[in-house]
Amino acid sequence: MTARTARLVDGPIGPTLISLTAPMLIAHYAMIAFNLVDTAYLGRLGTAELAAISFTFPVVMIIASISQGLGTGMSATISQAIGSGDDSRVQRLTTHGLGLAVMVVVAFSVAGLLTIDPVFRLLGASDETLPLIRDYMVLWYLGMVVLIVPMTGNYAIRATGDTRTPAIIMTTSAFINLVLDPLLIFGPGPFPELGIQGAALATVIARSVSLTASLYVLVKRERMVKLARLRWNELWESWRAILFVGVPAAATQLLLPLSIAVTTWLVASHGQHAVAAMGVGSRVELFGFGVVVALGVTLTPFVGQNWGADRTDRLARAIRLAQRFALVWGAALFVVFALLGGPIARLFTDDIGVIPVVQDYLLIAPIGYGLLAVLMVSSSALNALHRPIHSAVLSAGRLFVLYVPLAILGSMAVGVNGVFAAMAVANVIGGVAAWLVVKHRVGQLSGANSPVTERIST
Repeated sequence: MTARTARLVDGPIGPTLISLTAPMLIAHYAMIAFNLVDTAYLGRLGTAELAAISFTFPVVMIIASISQGLGTGMSATISQAIGSGDDSRVQRLTTHGLGLAVMVVVAFSVAGLLTIDPVFRLLGASDETLPLIRDYMVLWYLGMVVLIVPMTGNYAIRATGDTRTPAIIMTTSAFINLVLDPLLIFGPGPFPELGIQGAALATVIARSVSLTASLYVLVKRERMVKLARLRWNELWESWRAILFVGVPAAATQLLLPLSIAVTTWLVASHGQHAVAAMGVGSRVELFGFGVVVALGVTLTPFVGQNWGADRTDRLARAIRLAQRFALVWGAALFVVFALLGGPIARLFTDDIGVIPVVQDYLLIAPIGYGLLAVLMVSSSALNALHRPIHSAVLSAGRLFVLYVPLAILGSMAVGVNGVFAAMAVANVIGGVAAWLVVKHRVGQLSGANSPVTERIST
């Protein structure tokens, strides 16, 4: 069998990273728009529907985090196999990884369908919103295969060095959802008026297109899926390799909703204005960090292919370049938010009690943005270098060891601004720690005789 071309082991590093990141950035914002469209249309139906869709966000985020973790494991292992020229292993990892994704989806789908009422009552859903939640989540759980499997499939495509195709697939899916949402929610003309069920159905249809497209690319174009007689030792080897990276990566992803919940709890004691301001600030933050998120996603296959090809010099330079860019980008966000905090706040609210708190948030929290961005790209690099537990520990340590204790102390000492200051301090320390850990790991590889030998022994 002829080994497939490792696209990322030659050529200029900076331009290559830019060409990989740009499509992912577009796809990132397309998926944000995907979620905003559902919320905007359902908000027109009424407060109960808007509350119902809001209750589904934590569950959807948890399932998405698990899927992203599994996809990260596939991207890290497949890209390394491509770099080493082992095409048979590429096919095994892709085929077995997709099978694992289906198994995980079926398990969560069945469990989810059986626990809708108790789970959402635990989250605080009322008797008014629970039937609406049930209408949405039954369809969502039944369609989980077409919702989740394309996410892992797109990670496998990115492992080849192609980020444009997954970006096109994701953007197309978002556009289909944009078109179908009003038709299926409100039922104009010949379309049925399905309300909140229409939003779920639109999502399932849009993601079905994603599933079809990603499988076509993997099976027909890239020939990364090969159905053969199942050998249990090969299946276990593939799953072990994917889950070694995927489980800690999923745990790291799950820290985001947990972090939001903890911050909300800490800020809530300072009143409704503080909670509203934090909500505005966190959404602005999410938008600003889109470039860093996209860079982190693309850094994983770049590092993986070059590690597999024994090009530790290239992966080391790429990581340093990504870290420097992240630091500069975060610093630029701090300057922009500090100067334009007032106008940004007024885009979201005209409440004179909320605006000054938003300004404080955008002045204090962004002090640590540069090193938070360094932590984010460093985590992606550590996943690619088969140190996912290091990545998870860094993220968990930033949240539980640094941020939560400092935020409690800051809240008691100076009020809500103390919570924001604790966020900045935790980000600075976490970013420095991540930089040191990555530097040590790259130094280990640079001194090793063969990173491929290390991969096999790992």
